[in-house]
Amino acid sequence: MKTEKIAGILTENHILFSSYLDREVTLDIYLPTNVLNQSDISLLLINDGQNLSEMPVRPCHPGGPARQSGGDFENILEDLYQNNSISPLLCVGIHCGKDRKNEYGTTDVLDYKGRGTKAEAYQQFIFDELLPFVRKTYLISSFKEKSICGFSLGALSALDIVWNNPGEFTKAGLFSSSLWWRTVSQHDILFDENIHRIMHMKIRNGGFYPWLKFFFETGTKDETADRNGNGVIDAIDDTLSLIDELVLKGYDRHRDIKYLELKDGKHDIATWAKAFPEFLKWGWKKNN
Repeated sequence: MKTEKIAGILTENHILFSSYLDREVTLDIYLPTNVLNQSDISLLLINDGQNLSEMPVRPCHPGGPARQSGGDFENILEDLYQNNSISPLLCVGIHCGKDRKNEYGTTDVLDYKGRGTKAEAYQQFIFDELLPFVRKTYLISSFKEKSICGFSLGALSALDIVWNNPGEFTKAGLFSSSLWWRTVSQHDILFDENIHRIMHMKIRNGGFYPWLKFFFETGTKDETADRNGNGVIDAIDDTLSLIDELVLKGYDRHRDIKYLELKDGKHDIATWAKAFPEFLKWGWKKNN
């Protein structure tokens, strides 16, 4: 275990062996210090957690020197805590494995290439191995609330896990999500985006859980593909249509859903670093 303290944040690195995934899972954990009541701490699980330490380090102010740390995520948290902007949040960055496209798929339904075979095992890892480890290590028997987010395919996985287990979570955060995940190739003559996009159908066929909240980020340069020729890139199209499914299910477009579209935003870590503070302020804004 590696430990580092950056002002009001304790950062630790752990290696947890998962019997479900049959591999070691690296965890980067960011714990706020000076929390008087541990029952006030919420939990945020982050798929593709290795991207957190890869976030570019910003200057302290325009023209100022770069901050000295392993990445900008610690500074994002530090700024928000110093400004009293968010409530205490224990963040767990879960590093992906080599078989990412199978672990980060959707449970119960494989994509058209047969990917997602370990999605169920990954979900079991979360509940049976990761959560008990975090509770035991940090002596927190119960969190105020639990949420999960992710980047790209990790975002798809985050939404799938929340949707499968609505009683366990309150929020899902999706950055440049792979909501194109489908059962039929888009080049197949039978392909119909209204019925073959997996997560859209899971939302449509699922229940309504009024306590759930959803954050979506896309960038106007996330990609260039526009499979239906409507002038909107697929990353944005797939996200907006999934939001429509949530609204049809009963979620309020303004109260329950936050959509952030970044002009010139790309499918990269630098863009997600820009969006992450907005996600945290949206989800855990402190009532001052």
